[in-house]
Amino acid sequence: METMWAVRKRAPAPGLVLEELRVPEPGEDEVLVRVEAASVCGTDLHIFDWNEWAQHRIRPPLTLGHEFAGTVVETGRAVRHVAAGDYVSAESHVTCGDCFHCRTGRAHMCERTQILGVDRDGAFAEYVVVPESVVWQNDRAKLPPEIATLQEPFGNAVFAAGHADLAGKTVAILGCGPVGLFTIGIARASGAGRVLASDRTAFRLRLAERMGVHAALDVRDVGDVAAWYVEQNEGEHPDVVFEMSGAPEAIGDAFRIARNGGRVILFGIPAQPVELDVAEALIFKNLDVSAVSGRQVWDTWYRTRWLLEHGVVDVRPLITAELALDRFEHAFELLANGEACKVVLHPERALAEAAA
Repeated sequence: METMWAVRKRAPAPGLVLEELRVPEPGEDEVLVRVEAASVCGTDLHIFDWNEWAQHRIRPPLTLGHEFAGTVVETGRAVRHVAAGDYVSAESHVTCGDCFHCRTGRAHMCERTQILGVDRDGAFAEYVVVPESVVWQNDRAKLPPEIATLQEPFGNAVFAAGHADLAGKTVAILGCGPVGLFTIGIARASGAGRVLASDRTAFRLRLAERMGVHAALDVRDVGDVAAWYVEQNEGEHPDVVFEMSGAPEAIGDAFRIARNGGRVILFGIPAQPVELDVAEALIFKNLDVSAVSGRQVWDTWYRTRWLLEHGVVDVRPLITAELALDRFEHAFELLANGEACKVVLHPERALAEAAA
């Protein structure tokens, strides 16, 4: 156990490499986890591509990956509530614990947050070290590794959906990436009267249908997206709109789609500033607008676990590929080409295939 394989951003340039490293040692308040599954996120794709955001945020060398599940193999001397053999995941946001937000139950807003796989080494590796403070205990009988690793991104959708009463409402979801697709399942489970969605990728729209959307639109097929949503809702504007894409056009559409007095929830992150007519789009419509990021620690995790363990929302259709760690380039290719939703990497599978 002296060395391990890890997917790394070695230099400030596009691409990643598979590198052999020493297995990290946990600090006194940290645990060492043998990674069994780690899922790929859009953030990882940004780092792979080395886009403008990554260039300003990432400091190579860095091991990627912030969504994972695995087994604790070693603990630091000050660790009290986690033991070797525990089957765990982790909150990817490592917060300071001392600021105003952390001390008032809003740790997800901590301004000194470090994110696994972004600001510190992550879980696209055989082993990862995380603080005890972010460890989340799993039940292996209820959540196998390929599902347990999805708690982190699924929690984003749970947190976003929690900003509106969805029961009996018409819900519009703009953008059928993983979080948008998760939100479809949550909206259906929450008793939404009608769930409508749009995207520009046929593969994602087919997944939206599998998640239970009542109607789905390829935005390339119509000139007026807002009019389609109104038509699908019997001539009425939807009650709740989730903007999950970050596309400037979709952000503008979100405010046009929502009914007067409705709610718009912004989760997608635009690559550049977006211009809005605040008076016409928001004020004169009396809209409630929520801008949402991450998860509420730890309230969202408890909600997430209940929904997944009890099968209230089935996320398995969204796992479109499971690959060995050394096939990470194929995983990123599938995602970049719009041919995958959630890709799960298995470090142990790579070892088994190498030994065969």
